[in-house]
Amino acid sequence: MAVVELNVDDRGVAWLRLNRPEVHNSMDAAMIAELTLAAGRLGRDPAVRVVVLTGEGKSFCAGGDLGWMKAQMGADAETRAREARALAEMLGALDAMPKPLIGRVQGQAFGGGVGLMSVCDVAVGADHATFGLTEVRLGLIPATIGPYVVARMGAARARRVFFSGRRFGAEEAVALGLLANAVPEAELDEAIEAEIAPYLSAAPGAVAAGKALVAQLGGAPDERQVSVTIDALVARWESDEAAEGIGAFFDKRKPGWAG
Repeated sequence: MAVVELNVDDRGVAWLRLNRPEVHNSMDAAMIAELTLAAGRLGRDPAVRVVVLTGEGKSFCAGGDLGWMKAQMGADAETRAREARALAEMLGALDAMPKPLIGRVQGQAFGGGVGLMSVCDVAVGADHATFGLTEVRLGLIPATIGPYVVARMGAARARRVFFSGRRFGAEEAVALGLLANAVPEAELDEAIEAEIAPYLSAAPGAVAAGKALVAQLGGAPDERQVSVTIDALVARWESDEAAEGIGAFFDKRKPGWAG
């Protein structure tokens, strides 16, 4: 079974669906690779007008997969950097895709899930959904997703949630700029259709050119920034705090700093 499902309807609307509901659509190496390939395929397909990114089941994306995370604890710095770069390249591919990317957020999004929301051109969420950049609870930081999260929220608003690890609701996600709108789950599909409709009347080439221009004017992350985030993440993986935080998580106990 594919960990990412891709379907295109007869209007040219592509549905990119994270398909690991049993683990809340947490990201592992396979999902990261499939999302990267899908972004390239959709970007090159002239029949695709709009892409909707969503998740199967109750959650949008709960961040990093626990098995993947455990493997990183036993890996060397080179392997950790390679995994971090794969994640960075996936986010960059989705961000630069020359098609409008709409996030349909039906449930919780943590860590990397917030990163996926941040590379969407617009995200609409269910009003019961919860969010959080929870990496600091494990002794880590939201490094690789950082450029996109800060670009979406703005530095001043990002400071409210970027390094506290606290969870927040859909109303605050709207105030932070992470969500464009929050609606009852029963109305989510209708809200997504309202976002799709204008693009089906717009010239596809103009839409692509407009998106590229926004990236130029807004300052898309460059290779230097990507390398900084990778180095920062690897450094945290090698820290005593990460060893304690992740060890405590798997041992189902509080880390030493949690009192």
